[in-house]
Amino acid sequence: MNLAHFATRTVAVASLACGLLPARALAEPKTNLLNQWSEGSDAAAIAKLGDMFRAAGGQWEATSIAGHTANTLAKLRADVVSGNPPPAVQLKGPEIAEWNATGMTMNLDEIAQKEGWDKTVAPELLPVMKPKGSWVAVPMNIHRINWMWGGKKALDKAGITAMPATWAEFNADCEKLKSAGLIPIAHGSADWTDATTFEIVVYGMDMDLFKKAFVEGNTDAMRSDGMIKAFEQFRKMINWMDPGISSRTWDAAANMMLTGKAGFFFMGDWSIGTFNAGGFKPGVDYECAQAPEDNGKPGFILNSDSVVFFKQKDPDYLAGSKLLAHLIMSKDFQIIFNKAKGSIPARLDIPLDGFNPCQQKCQQDLQAAIKAGTLVRSFAHNMTILQKYRGAAMEVITEFVNTPNLSAEDAAKRLAESVEAQK
Repeated sequence: MNLAHFATRTVAVASLACGLLPARALAEPKTNLLNQWSEGSDAAAIAKLGDMFRAAGGQWEATSIAGHTANTLAKLRADVVSGNPPPAVQLKGPEIAEWNATGMTMNLDEIAQKEGWDKTVAPELLPVMKPKGSWVAVPMNIHRINWMWGGKKALDKAGITAMPATWAEFNADCEKLKSAGLIPIAHGSADWTDATTFEIVVYGMDMDLFKKAFVEGNTDAMRSDGMIKAFEQFRKMINWMDPGISSRTWDAAANMMLTGKAGFFFMGDWSIGTFNAGGFKPGVDYECAQAPEDNGKPGFILNSDSVVFFKQKDPDYLAGSKLLAHLIMSKDFQIIFNKAKGSIPARLDIPLDGFNPCQQKCQQDLQAAIKAGTLVRSFAHNMTILQKYRGAAMEVITEFVNTPNLSAEDAAKRLAESVEAQK
């Protein structure tokens, strides 16, 4: 897209957004987006938003905090305590509702009504962006978590001609890969990557259990027989991983799958941004499929990056927030950003012509899951239970990965107890 052309179209919108603010503010919309996209395809994707903001006449600044979500939240709290809340910050799930409850977030209803956001955004995202009925955040994308990636070279060598649809089929294929002298599952162990794979297992074995345990935070569900079975399946998978997982990053694990060293890889579709950057092609180097679902239904675990806006006294930052919200929700940004990120637009009215085939499949599967009532938000990626409960659960999941003699029964018990200890 020609950014200069975009700027011409957007200046009028920026001026309108500023409304009755002083004339000086009309020419100087500013922002500083606090986020955790510090490297790789994530950083490249957010840089495109900066390009669009500048092209529309704004002064762009971004503060990127590397590492865990908790690091970004710590920075946000420090800024608020010091009396300098950021104008815009990347937040997700229950954190949006928590900050909205402070009364410090900016109401976006006027621009939302003007631009028809309620009619275009995926319905599962509306209660997240509108925790008390008013818009206080805008979604940048929709990520699917329950993807299973298959490396063509390894699968071909093992004689696997189709991606497995159930966990029994998956387990059988892992044995074929092992017999062929290959690593069945590529994995990089961090708390969030361990939790990502585990939530895919729980959801694929028992959707109702997933909802009770990881959406409602029901600790009886966490210690149930169903959770024990999920940990048993997870233990099988851990045993099919190679010994190097503890020091490996997720993108290094992806490379193992892409280059024929490993068969399967579980990760969200931000992987596509990394695949594209490396020149890897769908159908040639890798296959994408819904992770196994034992109930045979379409399944979709949703994650979404979103931006929350905090009230500002400075008219320049106020104008900048209105401009930034407009830009994020525009079709132009949703297309440019998501092509780079590997996700799909949060708006459902955007055709995905020119997107990666796996992204096109993602949109189709999202619609199927909405129709089937199987769409859920992600626990591992901070879209359901509060961070203190999520963090406690993730510690147990990673302990299970790194402790071979920890039984499934004990892991389920610890999972429930660790969450209960935070209440």
